[in-house]
Amino acid sequence: MAEYYIGLISGTSMDGIDAVLCDFSPHPPAILAARTLPFEPGQRAMLDRVRQDPDQFPATELARLDALLGDAFAAAALAVLGEAGLEATQIQAIGSHGQTVLHRPEANPPHTLQIGDPHRIAAATGILTIADFRRADLAAGGQGAPLAPLIHQALLSDPNENRVVVNLGGIANISVLPARGGLSGFDTGPANCFLDLWYRRHHEDRFDRAGAWAASGQADPDWLGELLADPYFQLPPPKSTGIEYFSPAWLDRRLPDWAEQRPADIQASLLAFSAHSIAQAVQGLPAEDRPKRVIACGGGAHNPLLLERLGRALGGLPLASTADFGLDPDYVEALLFAWMARERLAGRALPTPAITGAARAVMAGAIFAPGPGRISGG
Repeated sequence: MAEYYIGLISGTSMDGIDAVLCDFSPHPPAILAARTLPFEPGQRAMLDRVRQDPDQFPATELARLDALLGDAFAAAALAVLGEAGLEATQIQAIGSHGQTVLHRPEANPPHTLQIGDPHRIAAATGILTIADFRRADLAAGGQGAPLAPLIHQALLSDPNENRVVVNLGGIANISVLPARGGLSGFDTGPANCFLDLWYRRHHEDRFDRAGAWAASGQADPDWLGELLADPYFQLPPPKSTGIEYFSPAWLDRRLPDWAEQRPADIQASLLAFSAHSIAQAVQGLPAEDRPKRVIACGGGAHNPLLLERLGRALGGLPLASTADFGLDPDYVEALLFAWMARERLAGRALPTPAITGAARAVMAGAIFAPGPGRISGG
């Protein structure tokens, strides 16, 4: 019997919403429809302002943006519903991560904020919606992120070899999947966030397609060493981060005097920074967890230069894409939140302690019903 769920997320690139409609009755789950819906220019401009300085972003505008993004996430859910040719009554639930605008697990008290009002998603679609996936883990003493290792373990672990899955979003995270079983993972630092930021300062497009601009420059080894000296990279896991830490201000404070005279060299250095920080995290794993294979997903999996430099920094370890395992690299995270909605409806606590350092497994996600009669899936 089919088990239809919708998963929604907007990542740290803040470009738009990834949406999938999937059927969990086969294994691996079948993605029946998938779309990326760009944000409208006004929404994108507001998100860019949040990215620049979340501490100064007005609460009145944040509340308005929360409602606007709730409507945008609902539209994304309806788009994949229409693409799949299904009715709302056939969908068990929507899992919506929303858009992270703040993630500070080391603050006192720890806090995180994802916006995109789930009440509005449920009301507009008529589908039970599950959201707010991080805060239960923070309340249990965890980092609240990354959560991607959960789906990586479910779909990509192999009893015959150690594997690491690297998610190349705005921020990179790795999932450590030992052949003996078990799970760990953490955020390694920037993947695309600084590449996109620097590119947008010098071009009208949103990102450096195929790494072409970075390929035209030369990485500066001295500046690369300064970037890699940031204390975050020496912290032991569990750890998580975001564009609040690796922010535009973080980069601006570290830009060398020659940055505007050699902007392509900055881009080349930032690409090397991403590749080396990820590789250092993988190479720093305990010997018994070091992988025989690394598998990439996320938007960075489409950047051949980033993959080439990452493979070189990894010392020639086999580097594959989730596409080689039947999973579109663009939609693994959206699939994650469909899967997490399914786990929440089934009443299963998630094994986040090994990833986040939480004191106990948690029931991740809050349930938002569209109206009377829809308080459970189906």
